[in-house]
Amino acid sequence: MKSKDHLAEIAAYLGEIAISLKALAPKAEKSIPVLGEAEAYHWDADAGVLMPVATVSRVPLAMLKGIDRVQDILLRNTEQFARGHGANNALLWGARGMGKSSLVKAIHGDIAERATAEGFQRLILIEIAREDLETLPALMRRIGREGARFVIFCDDLSFDNGETSYKSLKTILDGGLEGRPENVLFYATSNRRHLMPRDMIENERSTAINPGEAVEEKVSLSDRFGLWLGFHNCDQPTFLTMVRAYADHYGLEIDDETLRARAIEWAATRGARSGRVAVQLVRTLAGEMGKPA
Repeated sequence: MKSKDHLAEIAAYLGEIAISLKALAPKAEKSIPVLGEAEAYHWDADAGVLMPVATVSRVPLAMLKGIDRVQDILLRNTEQFARGHGANNALLWGARGMGKSSLVKAIHGDIAERATAEGFQRLILIEIAREDLETLPALMRRIGREGARFVIFCDDLSFDNGETSYKSLKTILDGGLEGRPENVLFYATSNRRHLMPRDMIENERSTAINPGEAVEEKVSLSDRFGLWLGFHNCDQPTFLTMVRAYADHYGLEIDDETLRARAIEWAATRGARSGRVAVQLVRTLAGEMGKPA
């Protein structure tokens, strides 16, 4: 009887050990869902999955005015990537409302439409939130072995005092043991060329033992982008061209003189000229005419 009891105790003890070891074992990484028909996805960092975006909010590439030089550069870079050739990560920085994020989405849509005719590989756009940048390595591992090519897009990228997630991004962009998969590019937009406010840079410089080295680590993040594309405030003729392009796209029947007067007045009340201000005016005009926009 004692022998049986002893064996039962040992069995129970081993069972407890097995349960404990199972609890300590690393959880299996969630596998990426098979890519469906969607050409764009949002990275859900909490769930560790890609969420398909059925309809991307974008405008035709031909509608974007006043940014011809940077548009040509980014389009050529993305076309090279879609063909499997060399291409650079890109930072689109500058004035608000001048079409930085619109350009990224418009170029992706343009290439997707021309893919069959021009022999592009399948190009997937993945949006990642700034606060989820620390999960970039996990995302890269999920898509690195896929047959498609991916542009990971982060809108309004910037870093404030105390943030350290820029280190994960810097490692992914250039350097690190894993590096960036060859089928992945990273595009980001920002109002700041160096991705951080001036007072943060000055504070690092003034309080550090070696000011130059203290600032270098943060400022060097911008250097990891092979393309720096600047977007600047537009002049009045360019703004009027933007307004006319949007009005024509939405089929608004309005003469040039009236549209010019409304556009100048609208820009004055908003205190700015930009693509965003232009489309806001056209939406207002469409509403007045009883048309959708």
